[in-house]
Amino acid sequence: MNDLYVARGRKVVHFDLKKGYDADEIAELILGRSGTLRAPVLRVGKKLIVGFNEEAIGEVLK
Repeated sequence: MNDLYVARGRKVVHFDLKKGYDADEIAELILGRSGTLRAPVLRVGKKLIVGFNEEAIGEVLK
């Protein structure tokens, strides 16, 4: 994976995973209140999209 996109409502956070990030910071964004992975999760090539934001998914899938 090179890129991680996390959608929360209207906000989309992009992580360039080649740079390295704190695992706790990423886990906080991609896990729901129950501790499970938020849905939907899409893997497109080297991109991972977590959460639903129609505009973000459209941009990444172009």
